[in-house]
Amino acid sequence: MLTLYSYPPLFGVADNNGYGLKVFAFLRFAGVPFRHEHIFDASKAPRSQLPYIVDGADVVGDSDSILAFVTKKYGVTIDAALTPAQRTTNLLITRMLDDLYWVMSYSRWKDDRYWPSFRDALKREHPSLTEEGLAKAQAYNAQRYYYQGIGRYEPDAAMARGLADLAALAELIPQRGYLHGAKPTSIDAGIYGFIANIYFYDIDTPLKKFVTAHDNIVRHCRAIHAAVSS
Repeated sequence: MLTLYSYPPLFGVADNNGYGLKVFAFLRFAGVPFRHEHIFDASKAPRSQLPYIVDGADVVGDSDSILAFVTKKYGVTIDAALTPAQRTTNLLITRMLDDLYWVMSYSRWKDDRYWPSFRDALKREHPSLTEEGLAKAQAYNAQRYYYQGIGRYEPDAAMARGLADLAALAELIPQRGYLHGAKPTSIDAGIYGFIANIYFYDIDTPLKKFVTAHDNIVRHCRAIHAAVSS
């Protein structure tokens, strides 16, 4: 059976990383049976990044590569009816979510206003984590942010980037149904991966305040959460 390796859950969300949760939701929508293994150490993963899957002799990393692999191998059809324009929209949203990822991560590990709440939540839900280990992870992420660029922003300026991404999503997510109609497709899984990791978190960042103020985003997130958690 296919095995998904990703970060552990937090605040009732199956993976506290948007990319792993995206793959989790996609596999549920696709109806592909899988085992879910939660890990913190990504050193054995392709490119040392989570999530990744192991399916027989195949080891696939990167969330988009995983979706493409699973779609081809298992004949997944949830995106089969999409038009070229819809596929282009999906690509643009996916790249925007890549930008949102950095702001979300920054808000957890670097922004001193929210880091203590995130740290305490991790320790509470995962007692095996140590202060030393969390300090190393925080330092590692600070280095990542600096070289990516978001780490050179002041907290409010960094947050403004994420709010702009969410504002674009708010214009695209419909009041009913899913992004491309009555049934979810892979892009809905992708959006859920990131929005759920804002909405369900008990940390009152400007990102969460924006999400909770938009009924269409909340409805979309909660509908997918109910579907993939059952």
